[in-house]
Parts: sequence; C-alpha cells; structure tokens
Amino acid sequence: MATISIFVGSVYGGAERLSDDVIELIEQSNHQAKLIITPTLDDVKSASHILVITSTTGQGEIPDNLAPLYSQLNSQFPMLTGKPYGIVAMGDRSYGDTFCGAGRSFDELLRDLQAKPIGHRLEIDACEDFEPWPVTEPWLKLWLSKLPE
Repeated sequence: MATISIFVGSVYGGAERLSDDVIELIEQSNHQAKLIITPTLDDVKSASHILVITSTTGQGEIPDNLAPLYSQLNSQFPMLTGKPYGIVAMGDRSYGDTFCGAGRSFDELLRDLQAKPIGHRLEIDACEDFEPWPVTEPWLKLWLSKLPE
C-alpha cells in the first residue's frame, strides 16, 4: 500500500473537484491519499509518491497556490532521486503552445530533480473533455497498477 501525496493546482476549482474522484479511487485501490492544496517544499521531500493535478492559467502559468512550490523546487533543486510521480495536466488546446503548460513544467522539473515518472503525463483538453474524470479514471487505474510499494 502506497501513500500518495496529491498536489493540486486549481484556479476555478476544476482540478480540486477532479482530486475528489482521484482520492476516492486511490482509497478504493487500497492506497492512501493525502491532499495538499497549499504545499511546502517539505511536503514534496517527505512524500513517498507524488501526484500533481494542475490546471494551467493564462499563457501556460502555474496556478497561484502551486507557483511558490514550483519556484522553491526550481531554485533550491532538492534531488528527488527515484521518487515515483505522476502528472494530470488540465488545459485548453485552443491556447496553442501553452496547452497544459503548468503540468508540462512540473513534469520537466520533477525529471530534472531525478524523480521517476510512472507512465506518461495525462493531458486533458477542456475543449474535448468537459468532464475530466472519464479521461482520468483509466489513466489513474493504470498508474496505480504500476506504482512501487
């Protein structure tokens, strides 16, 4: 059984609402979930498994509640060697190159910190998938099946 720290970046509440469904499935899968809305660097360092669920703001920016964490990780560069993680990125493809920019930025940074991606990053396009859960559920089930204990 894994304890998964879920870092949620939300502007209008979509990522936060999605995290409710994610937590329910994680707990049904005999894992534990820890929701973190206002994360600190210590939350990331102490996490055994990381799941980032984030929307993207403006021109690809990270939501305000996750931006300080991203800046700290980027400036202090704590090595997260081998720490398993996953990314659920929410965006709108009509924004072009900045589509899912926050999730892509976190994915790149966690890789730079030598954390270990479990599977591929999930990118959800609000233009195609108004409700993110039907897209997230099969991805999450596969992600959970690949987690190291």
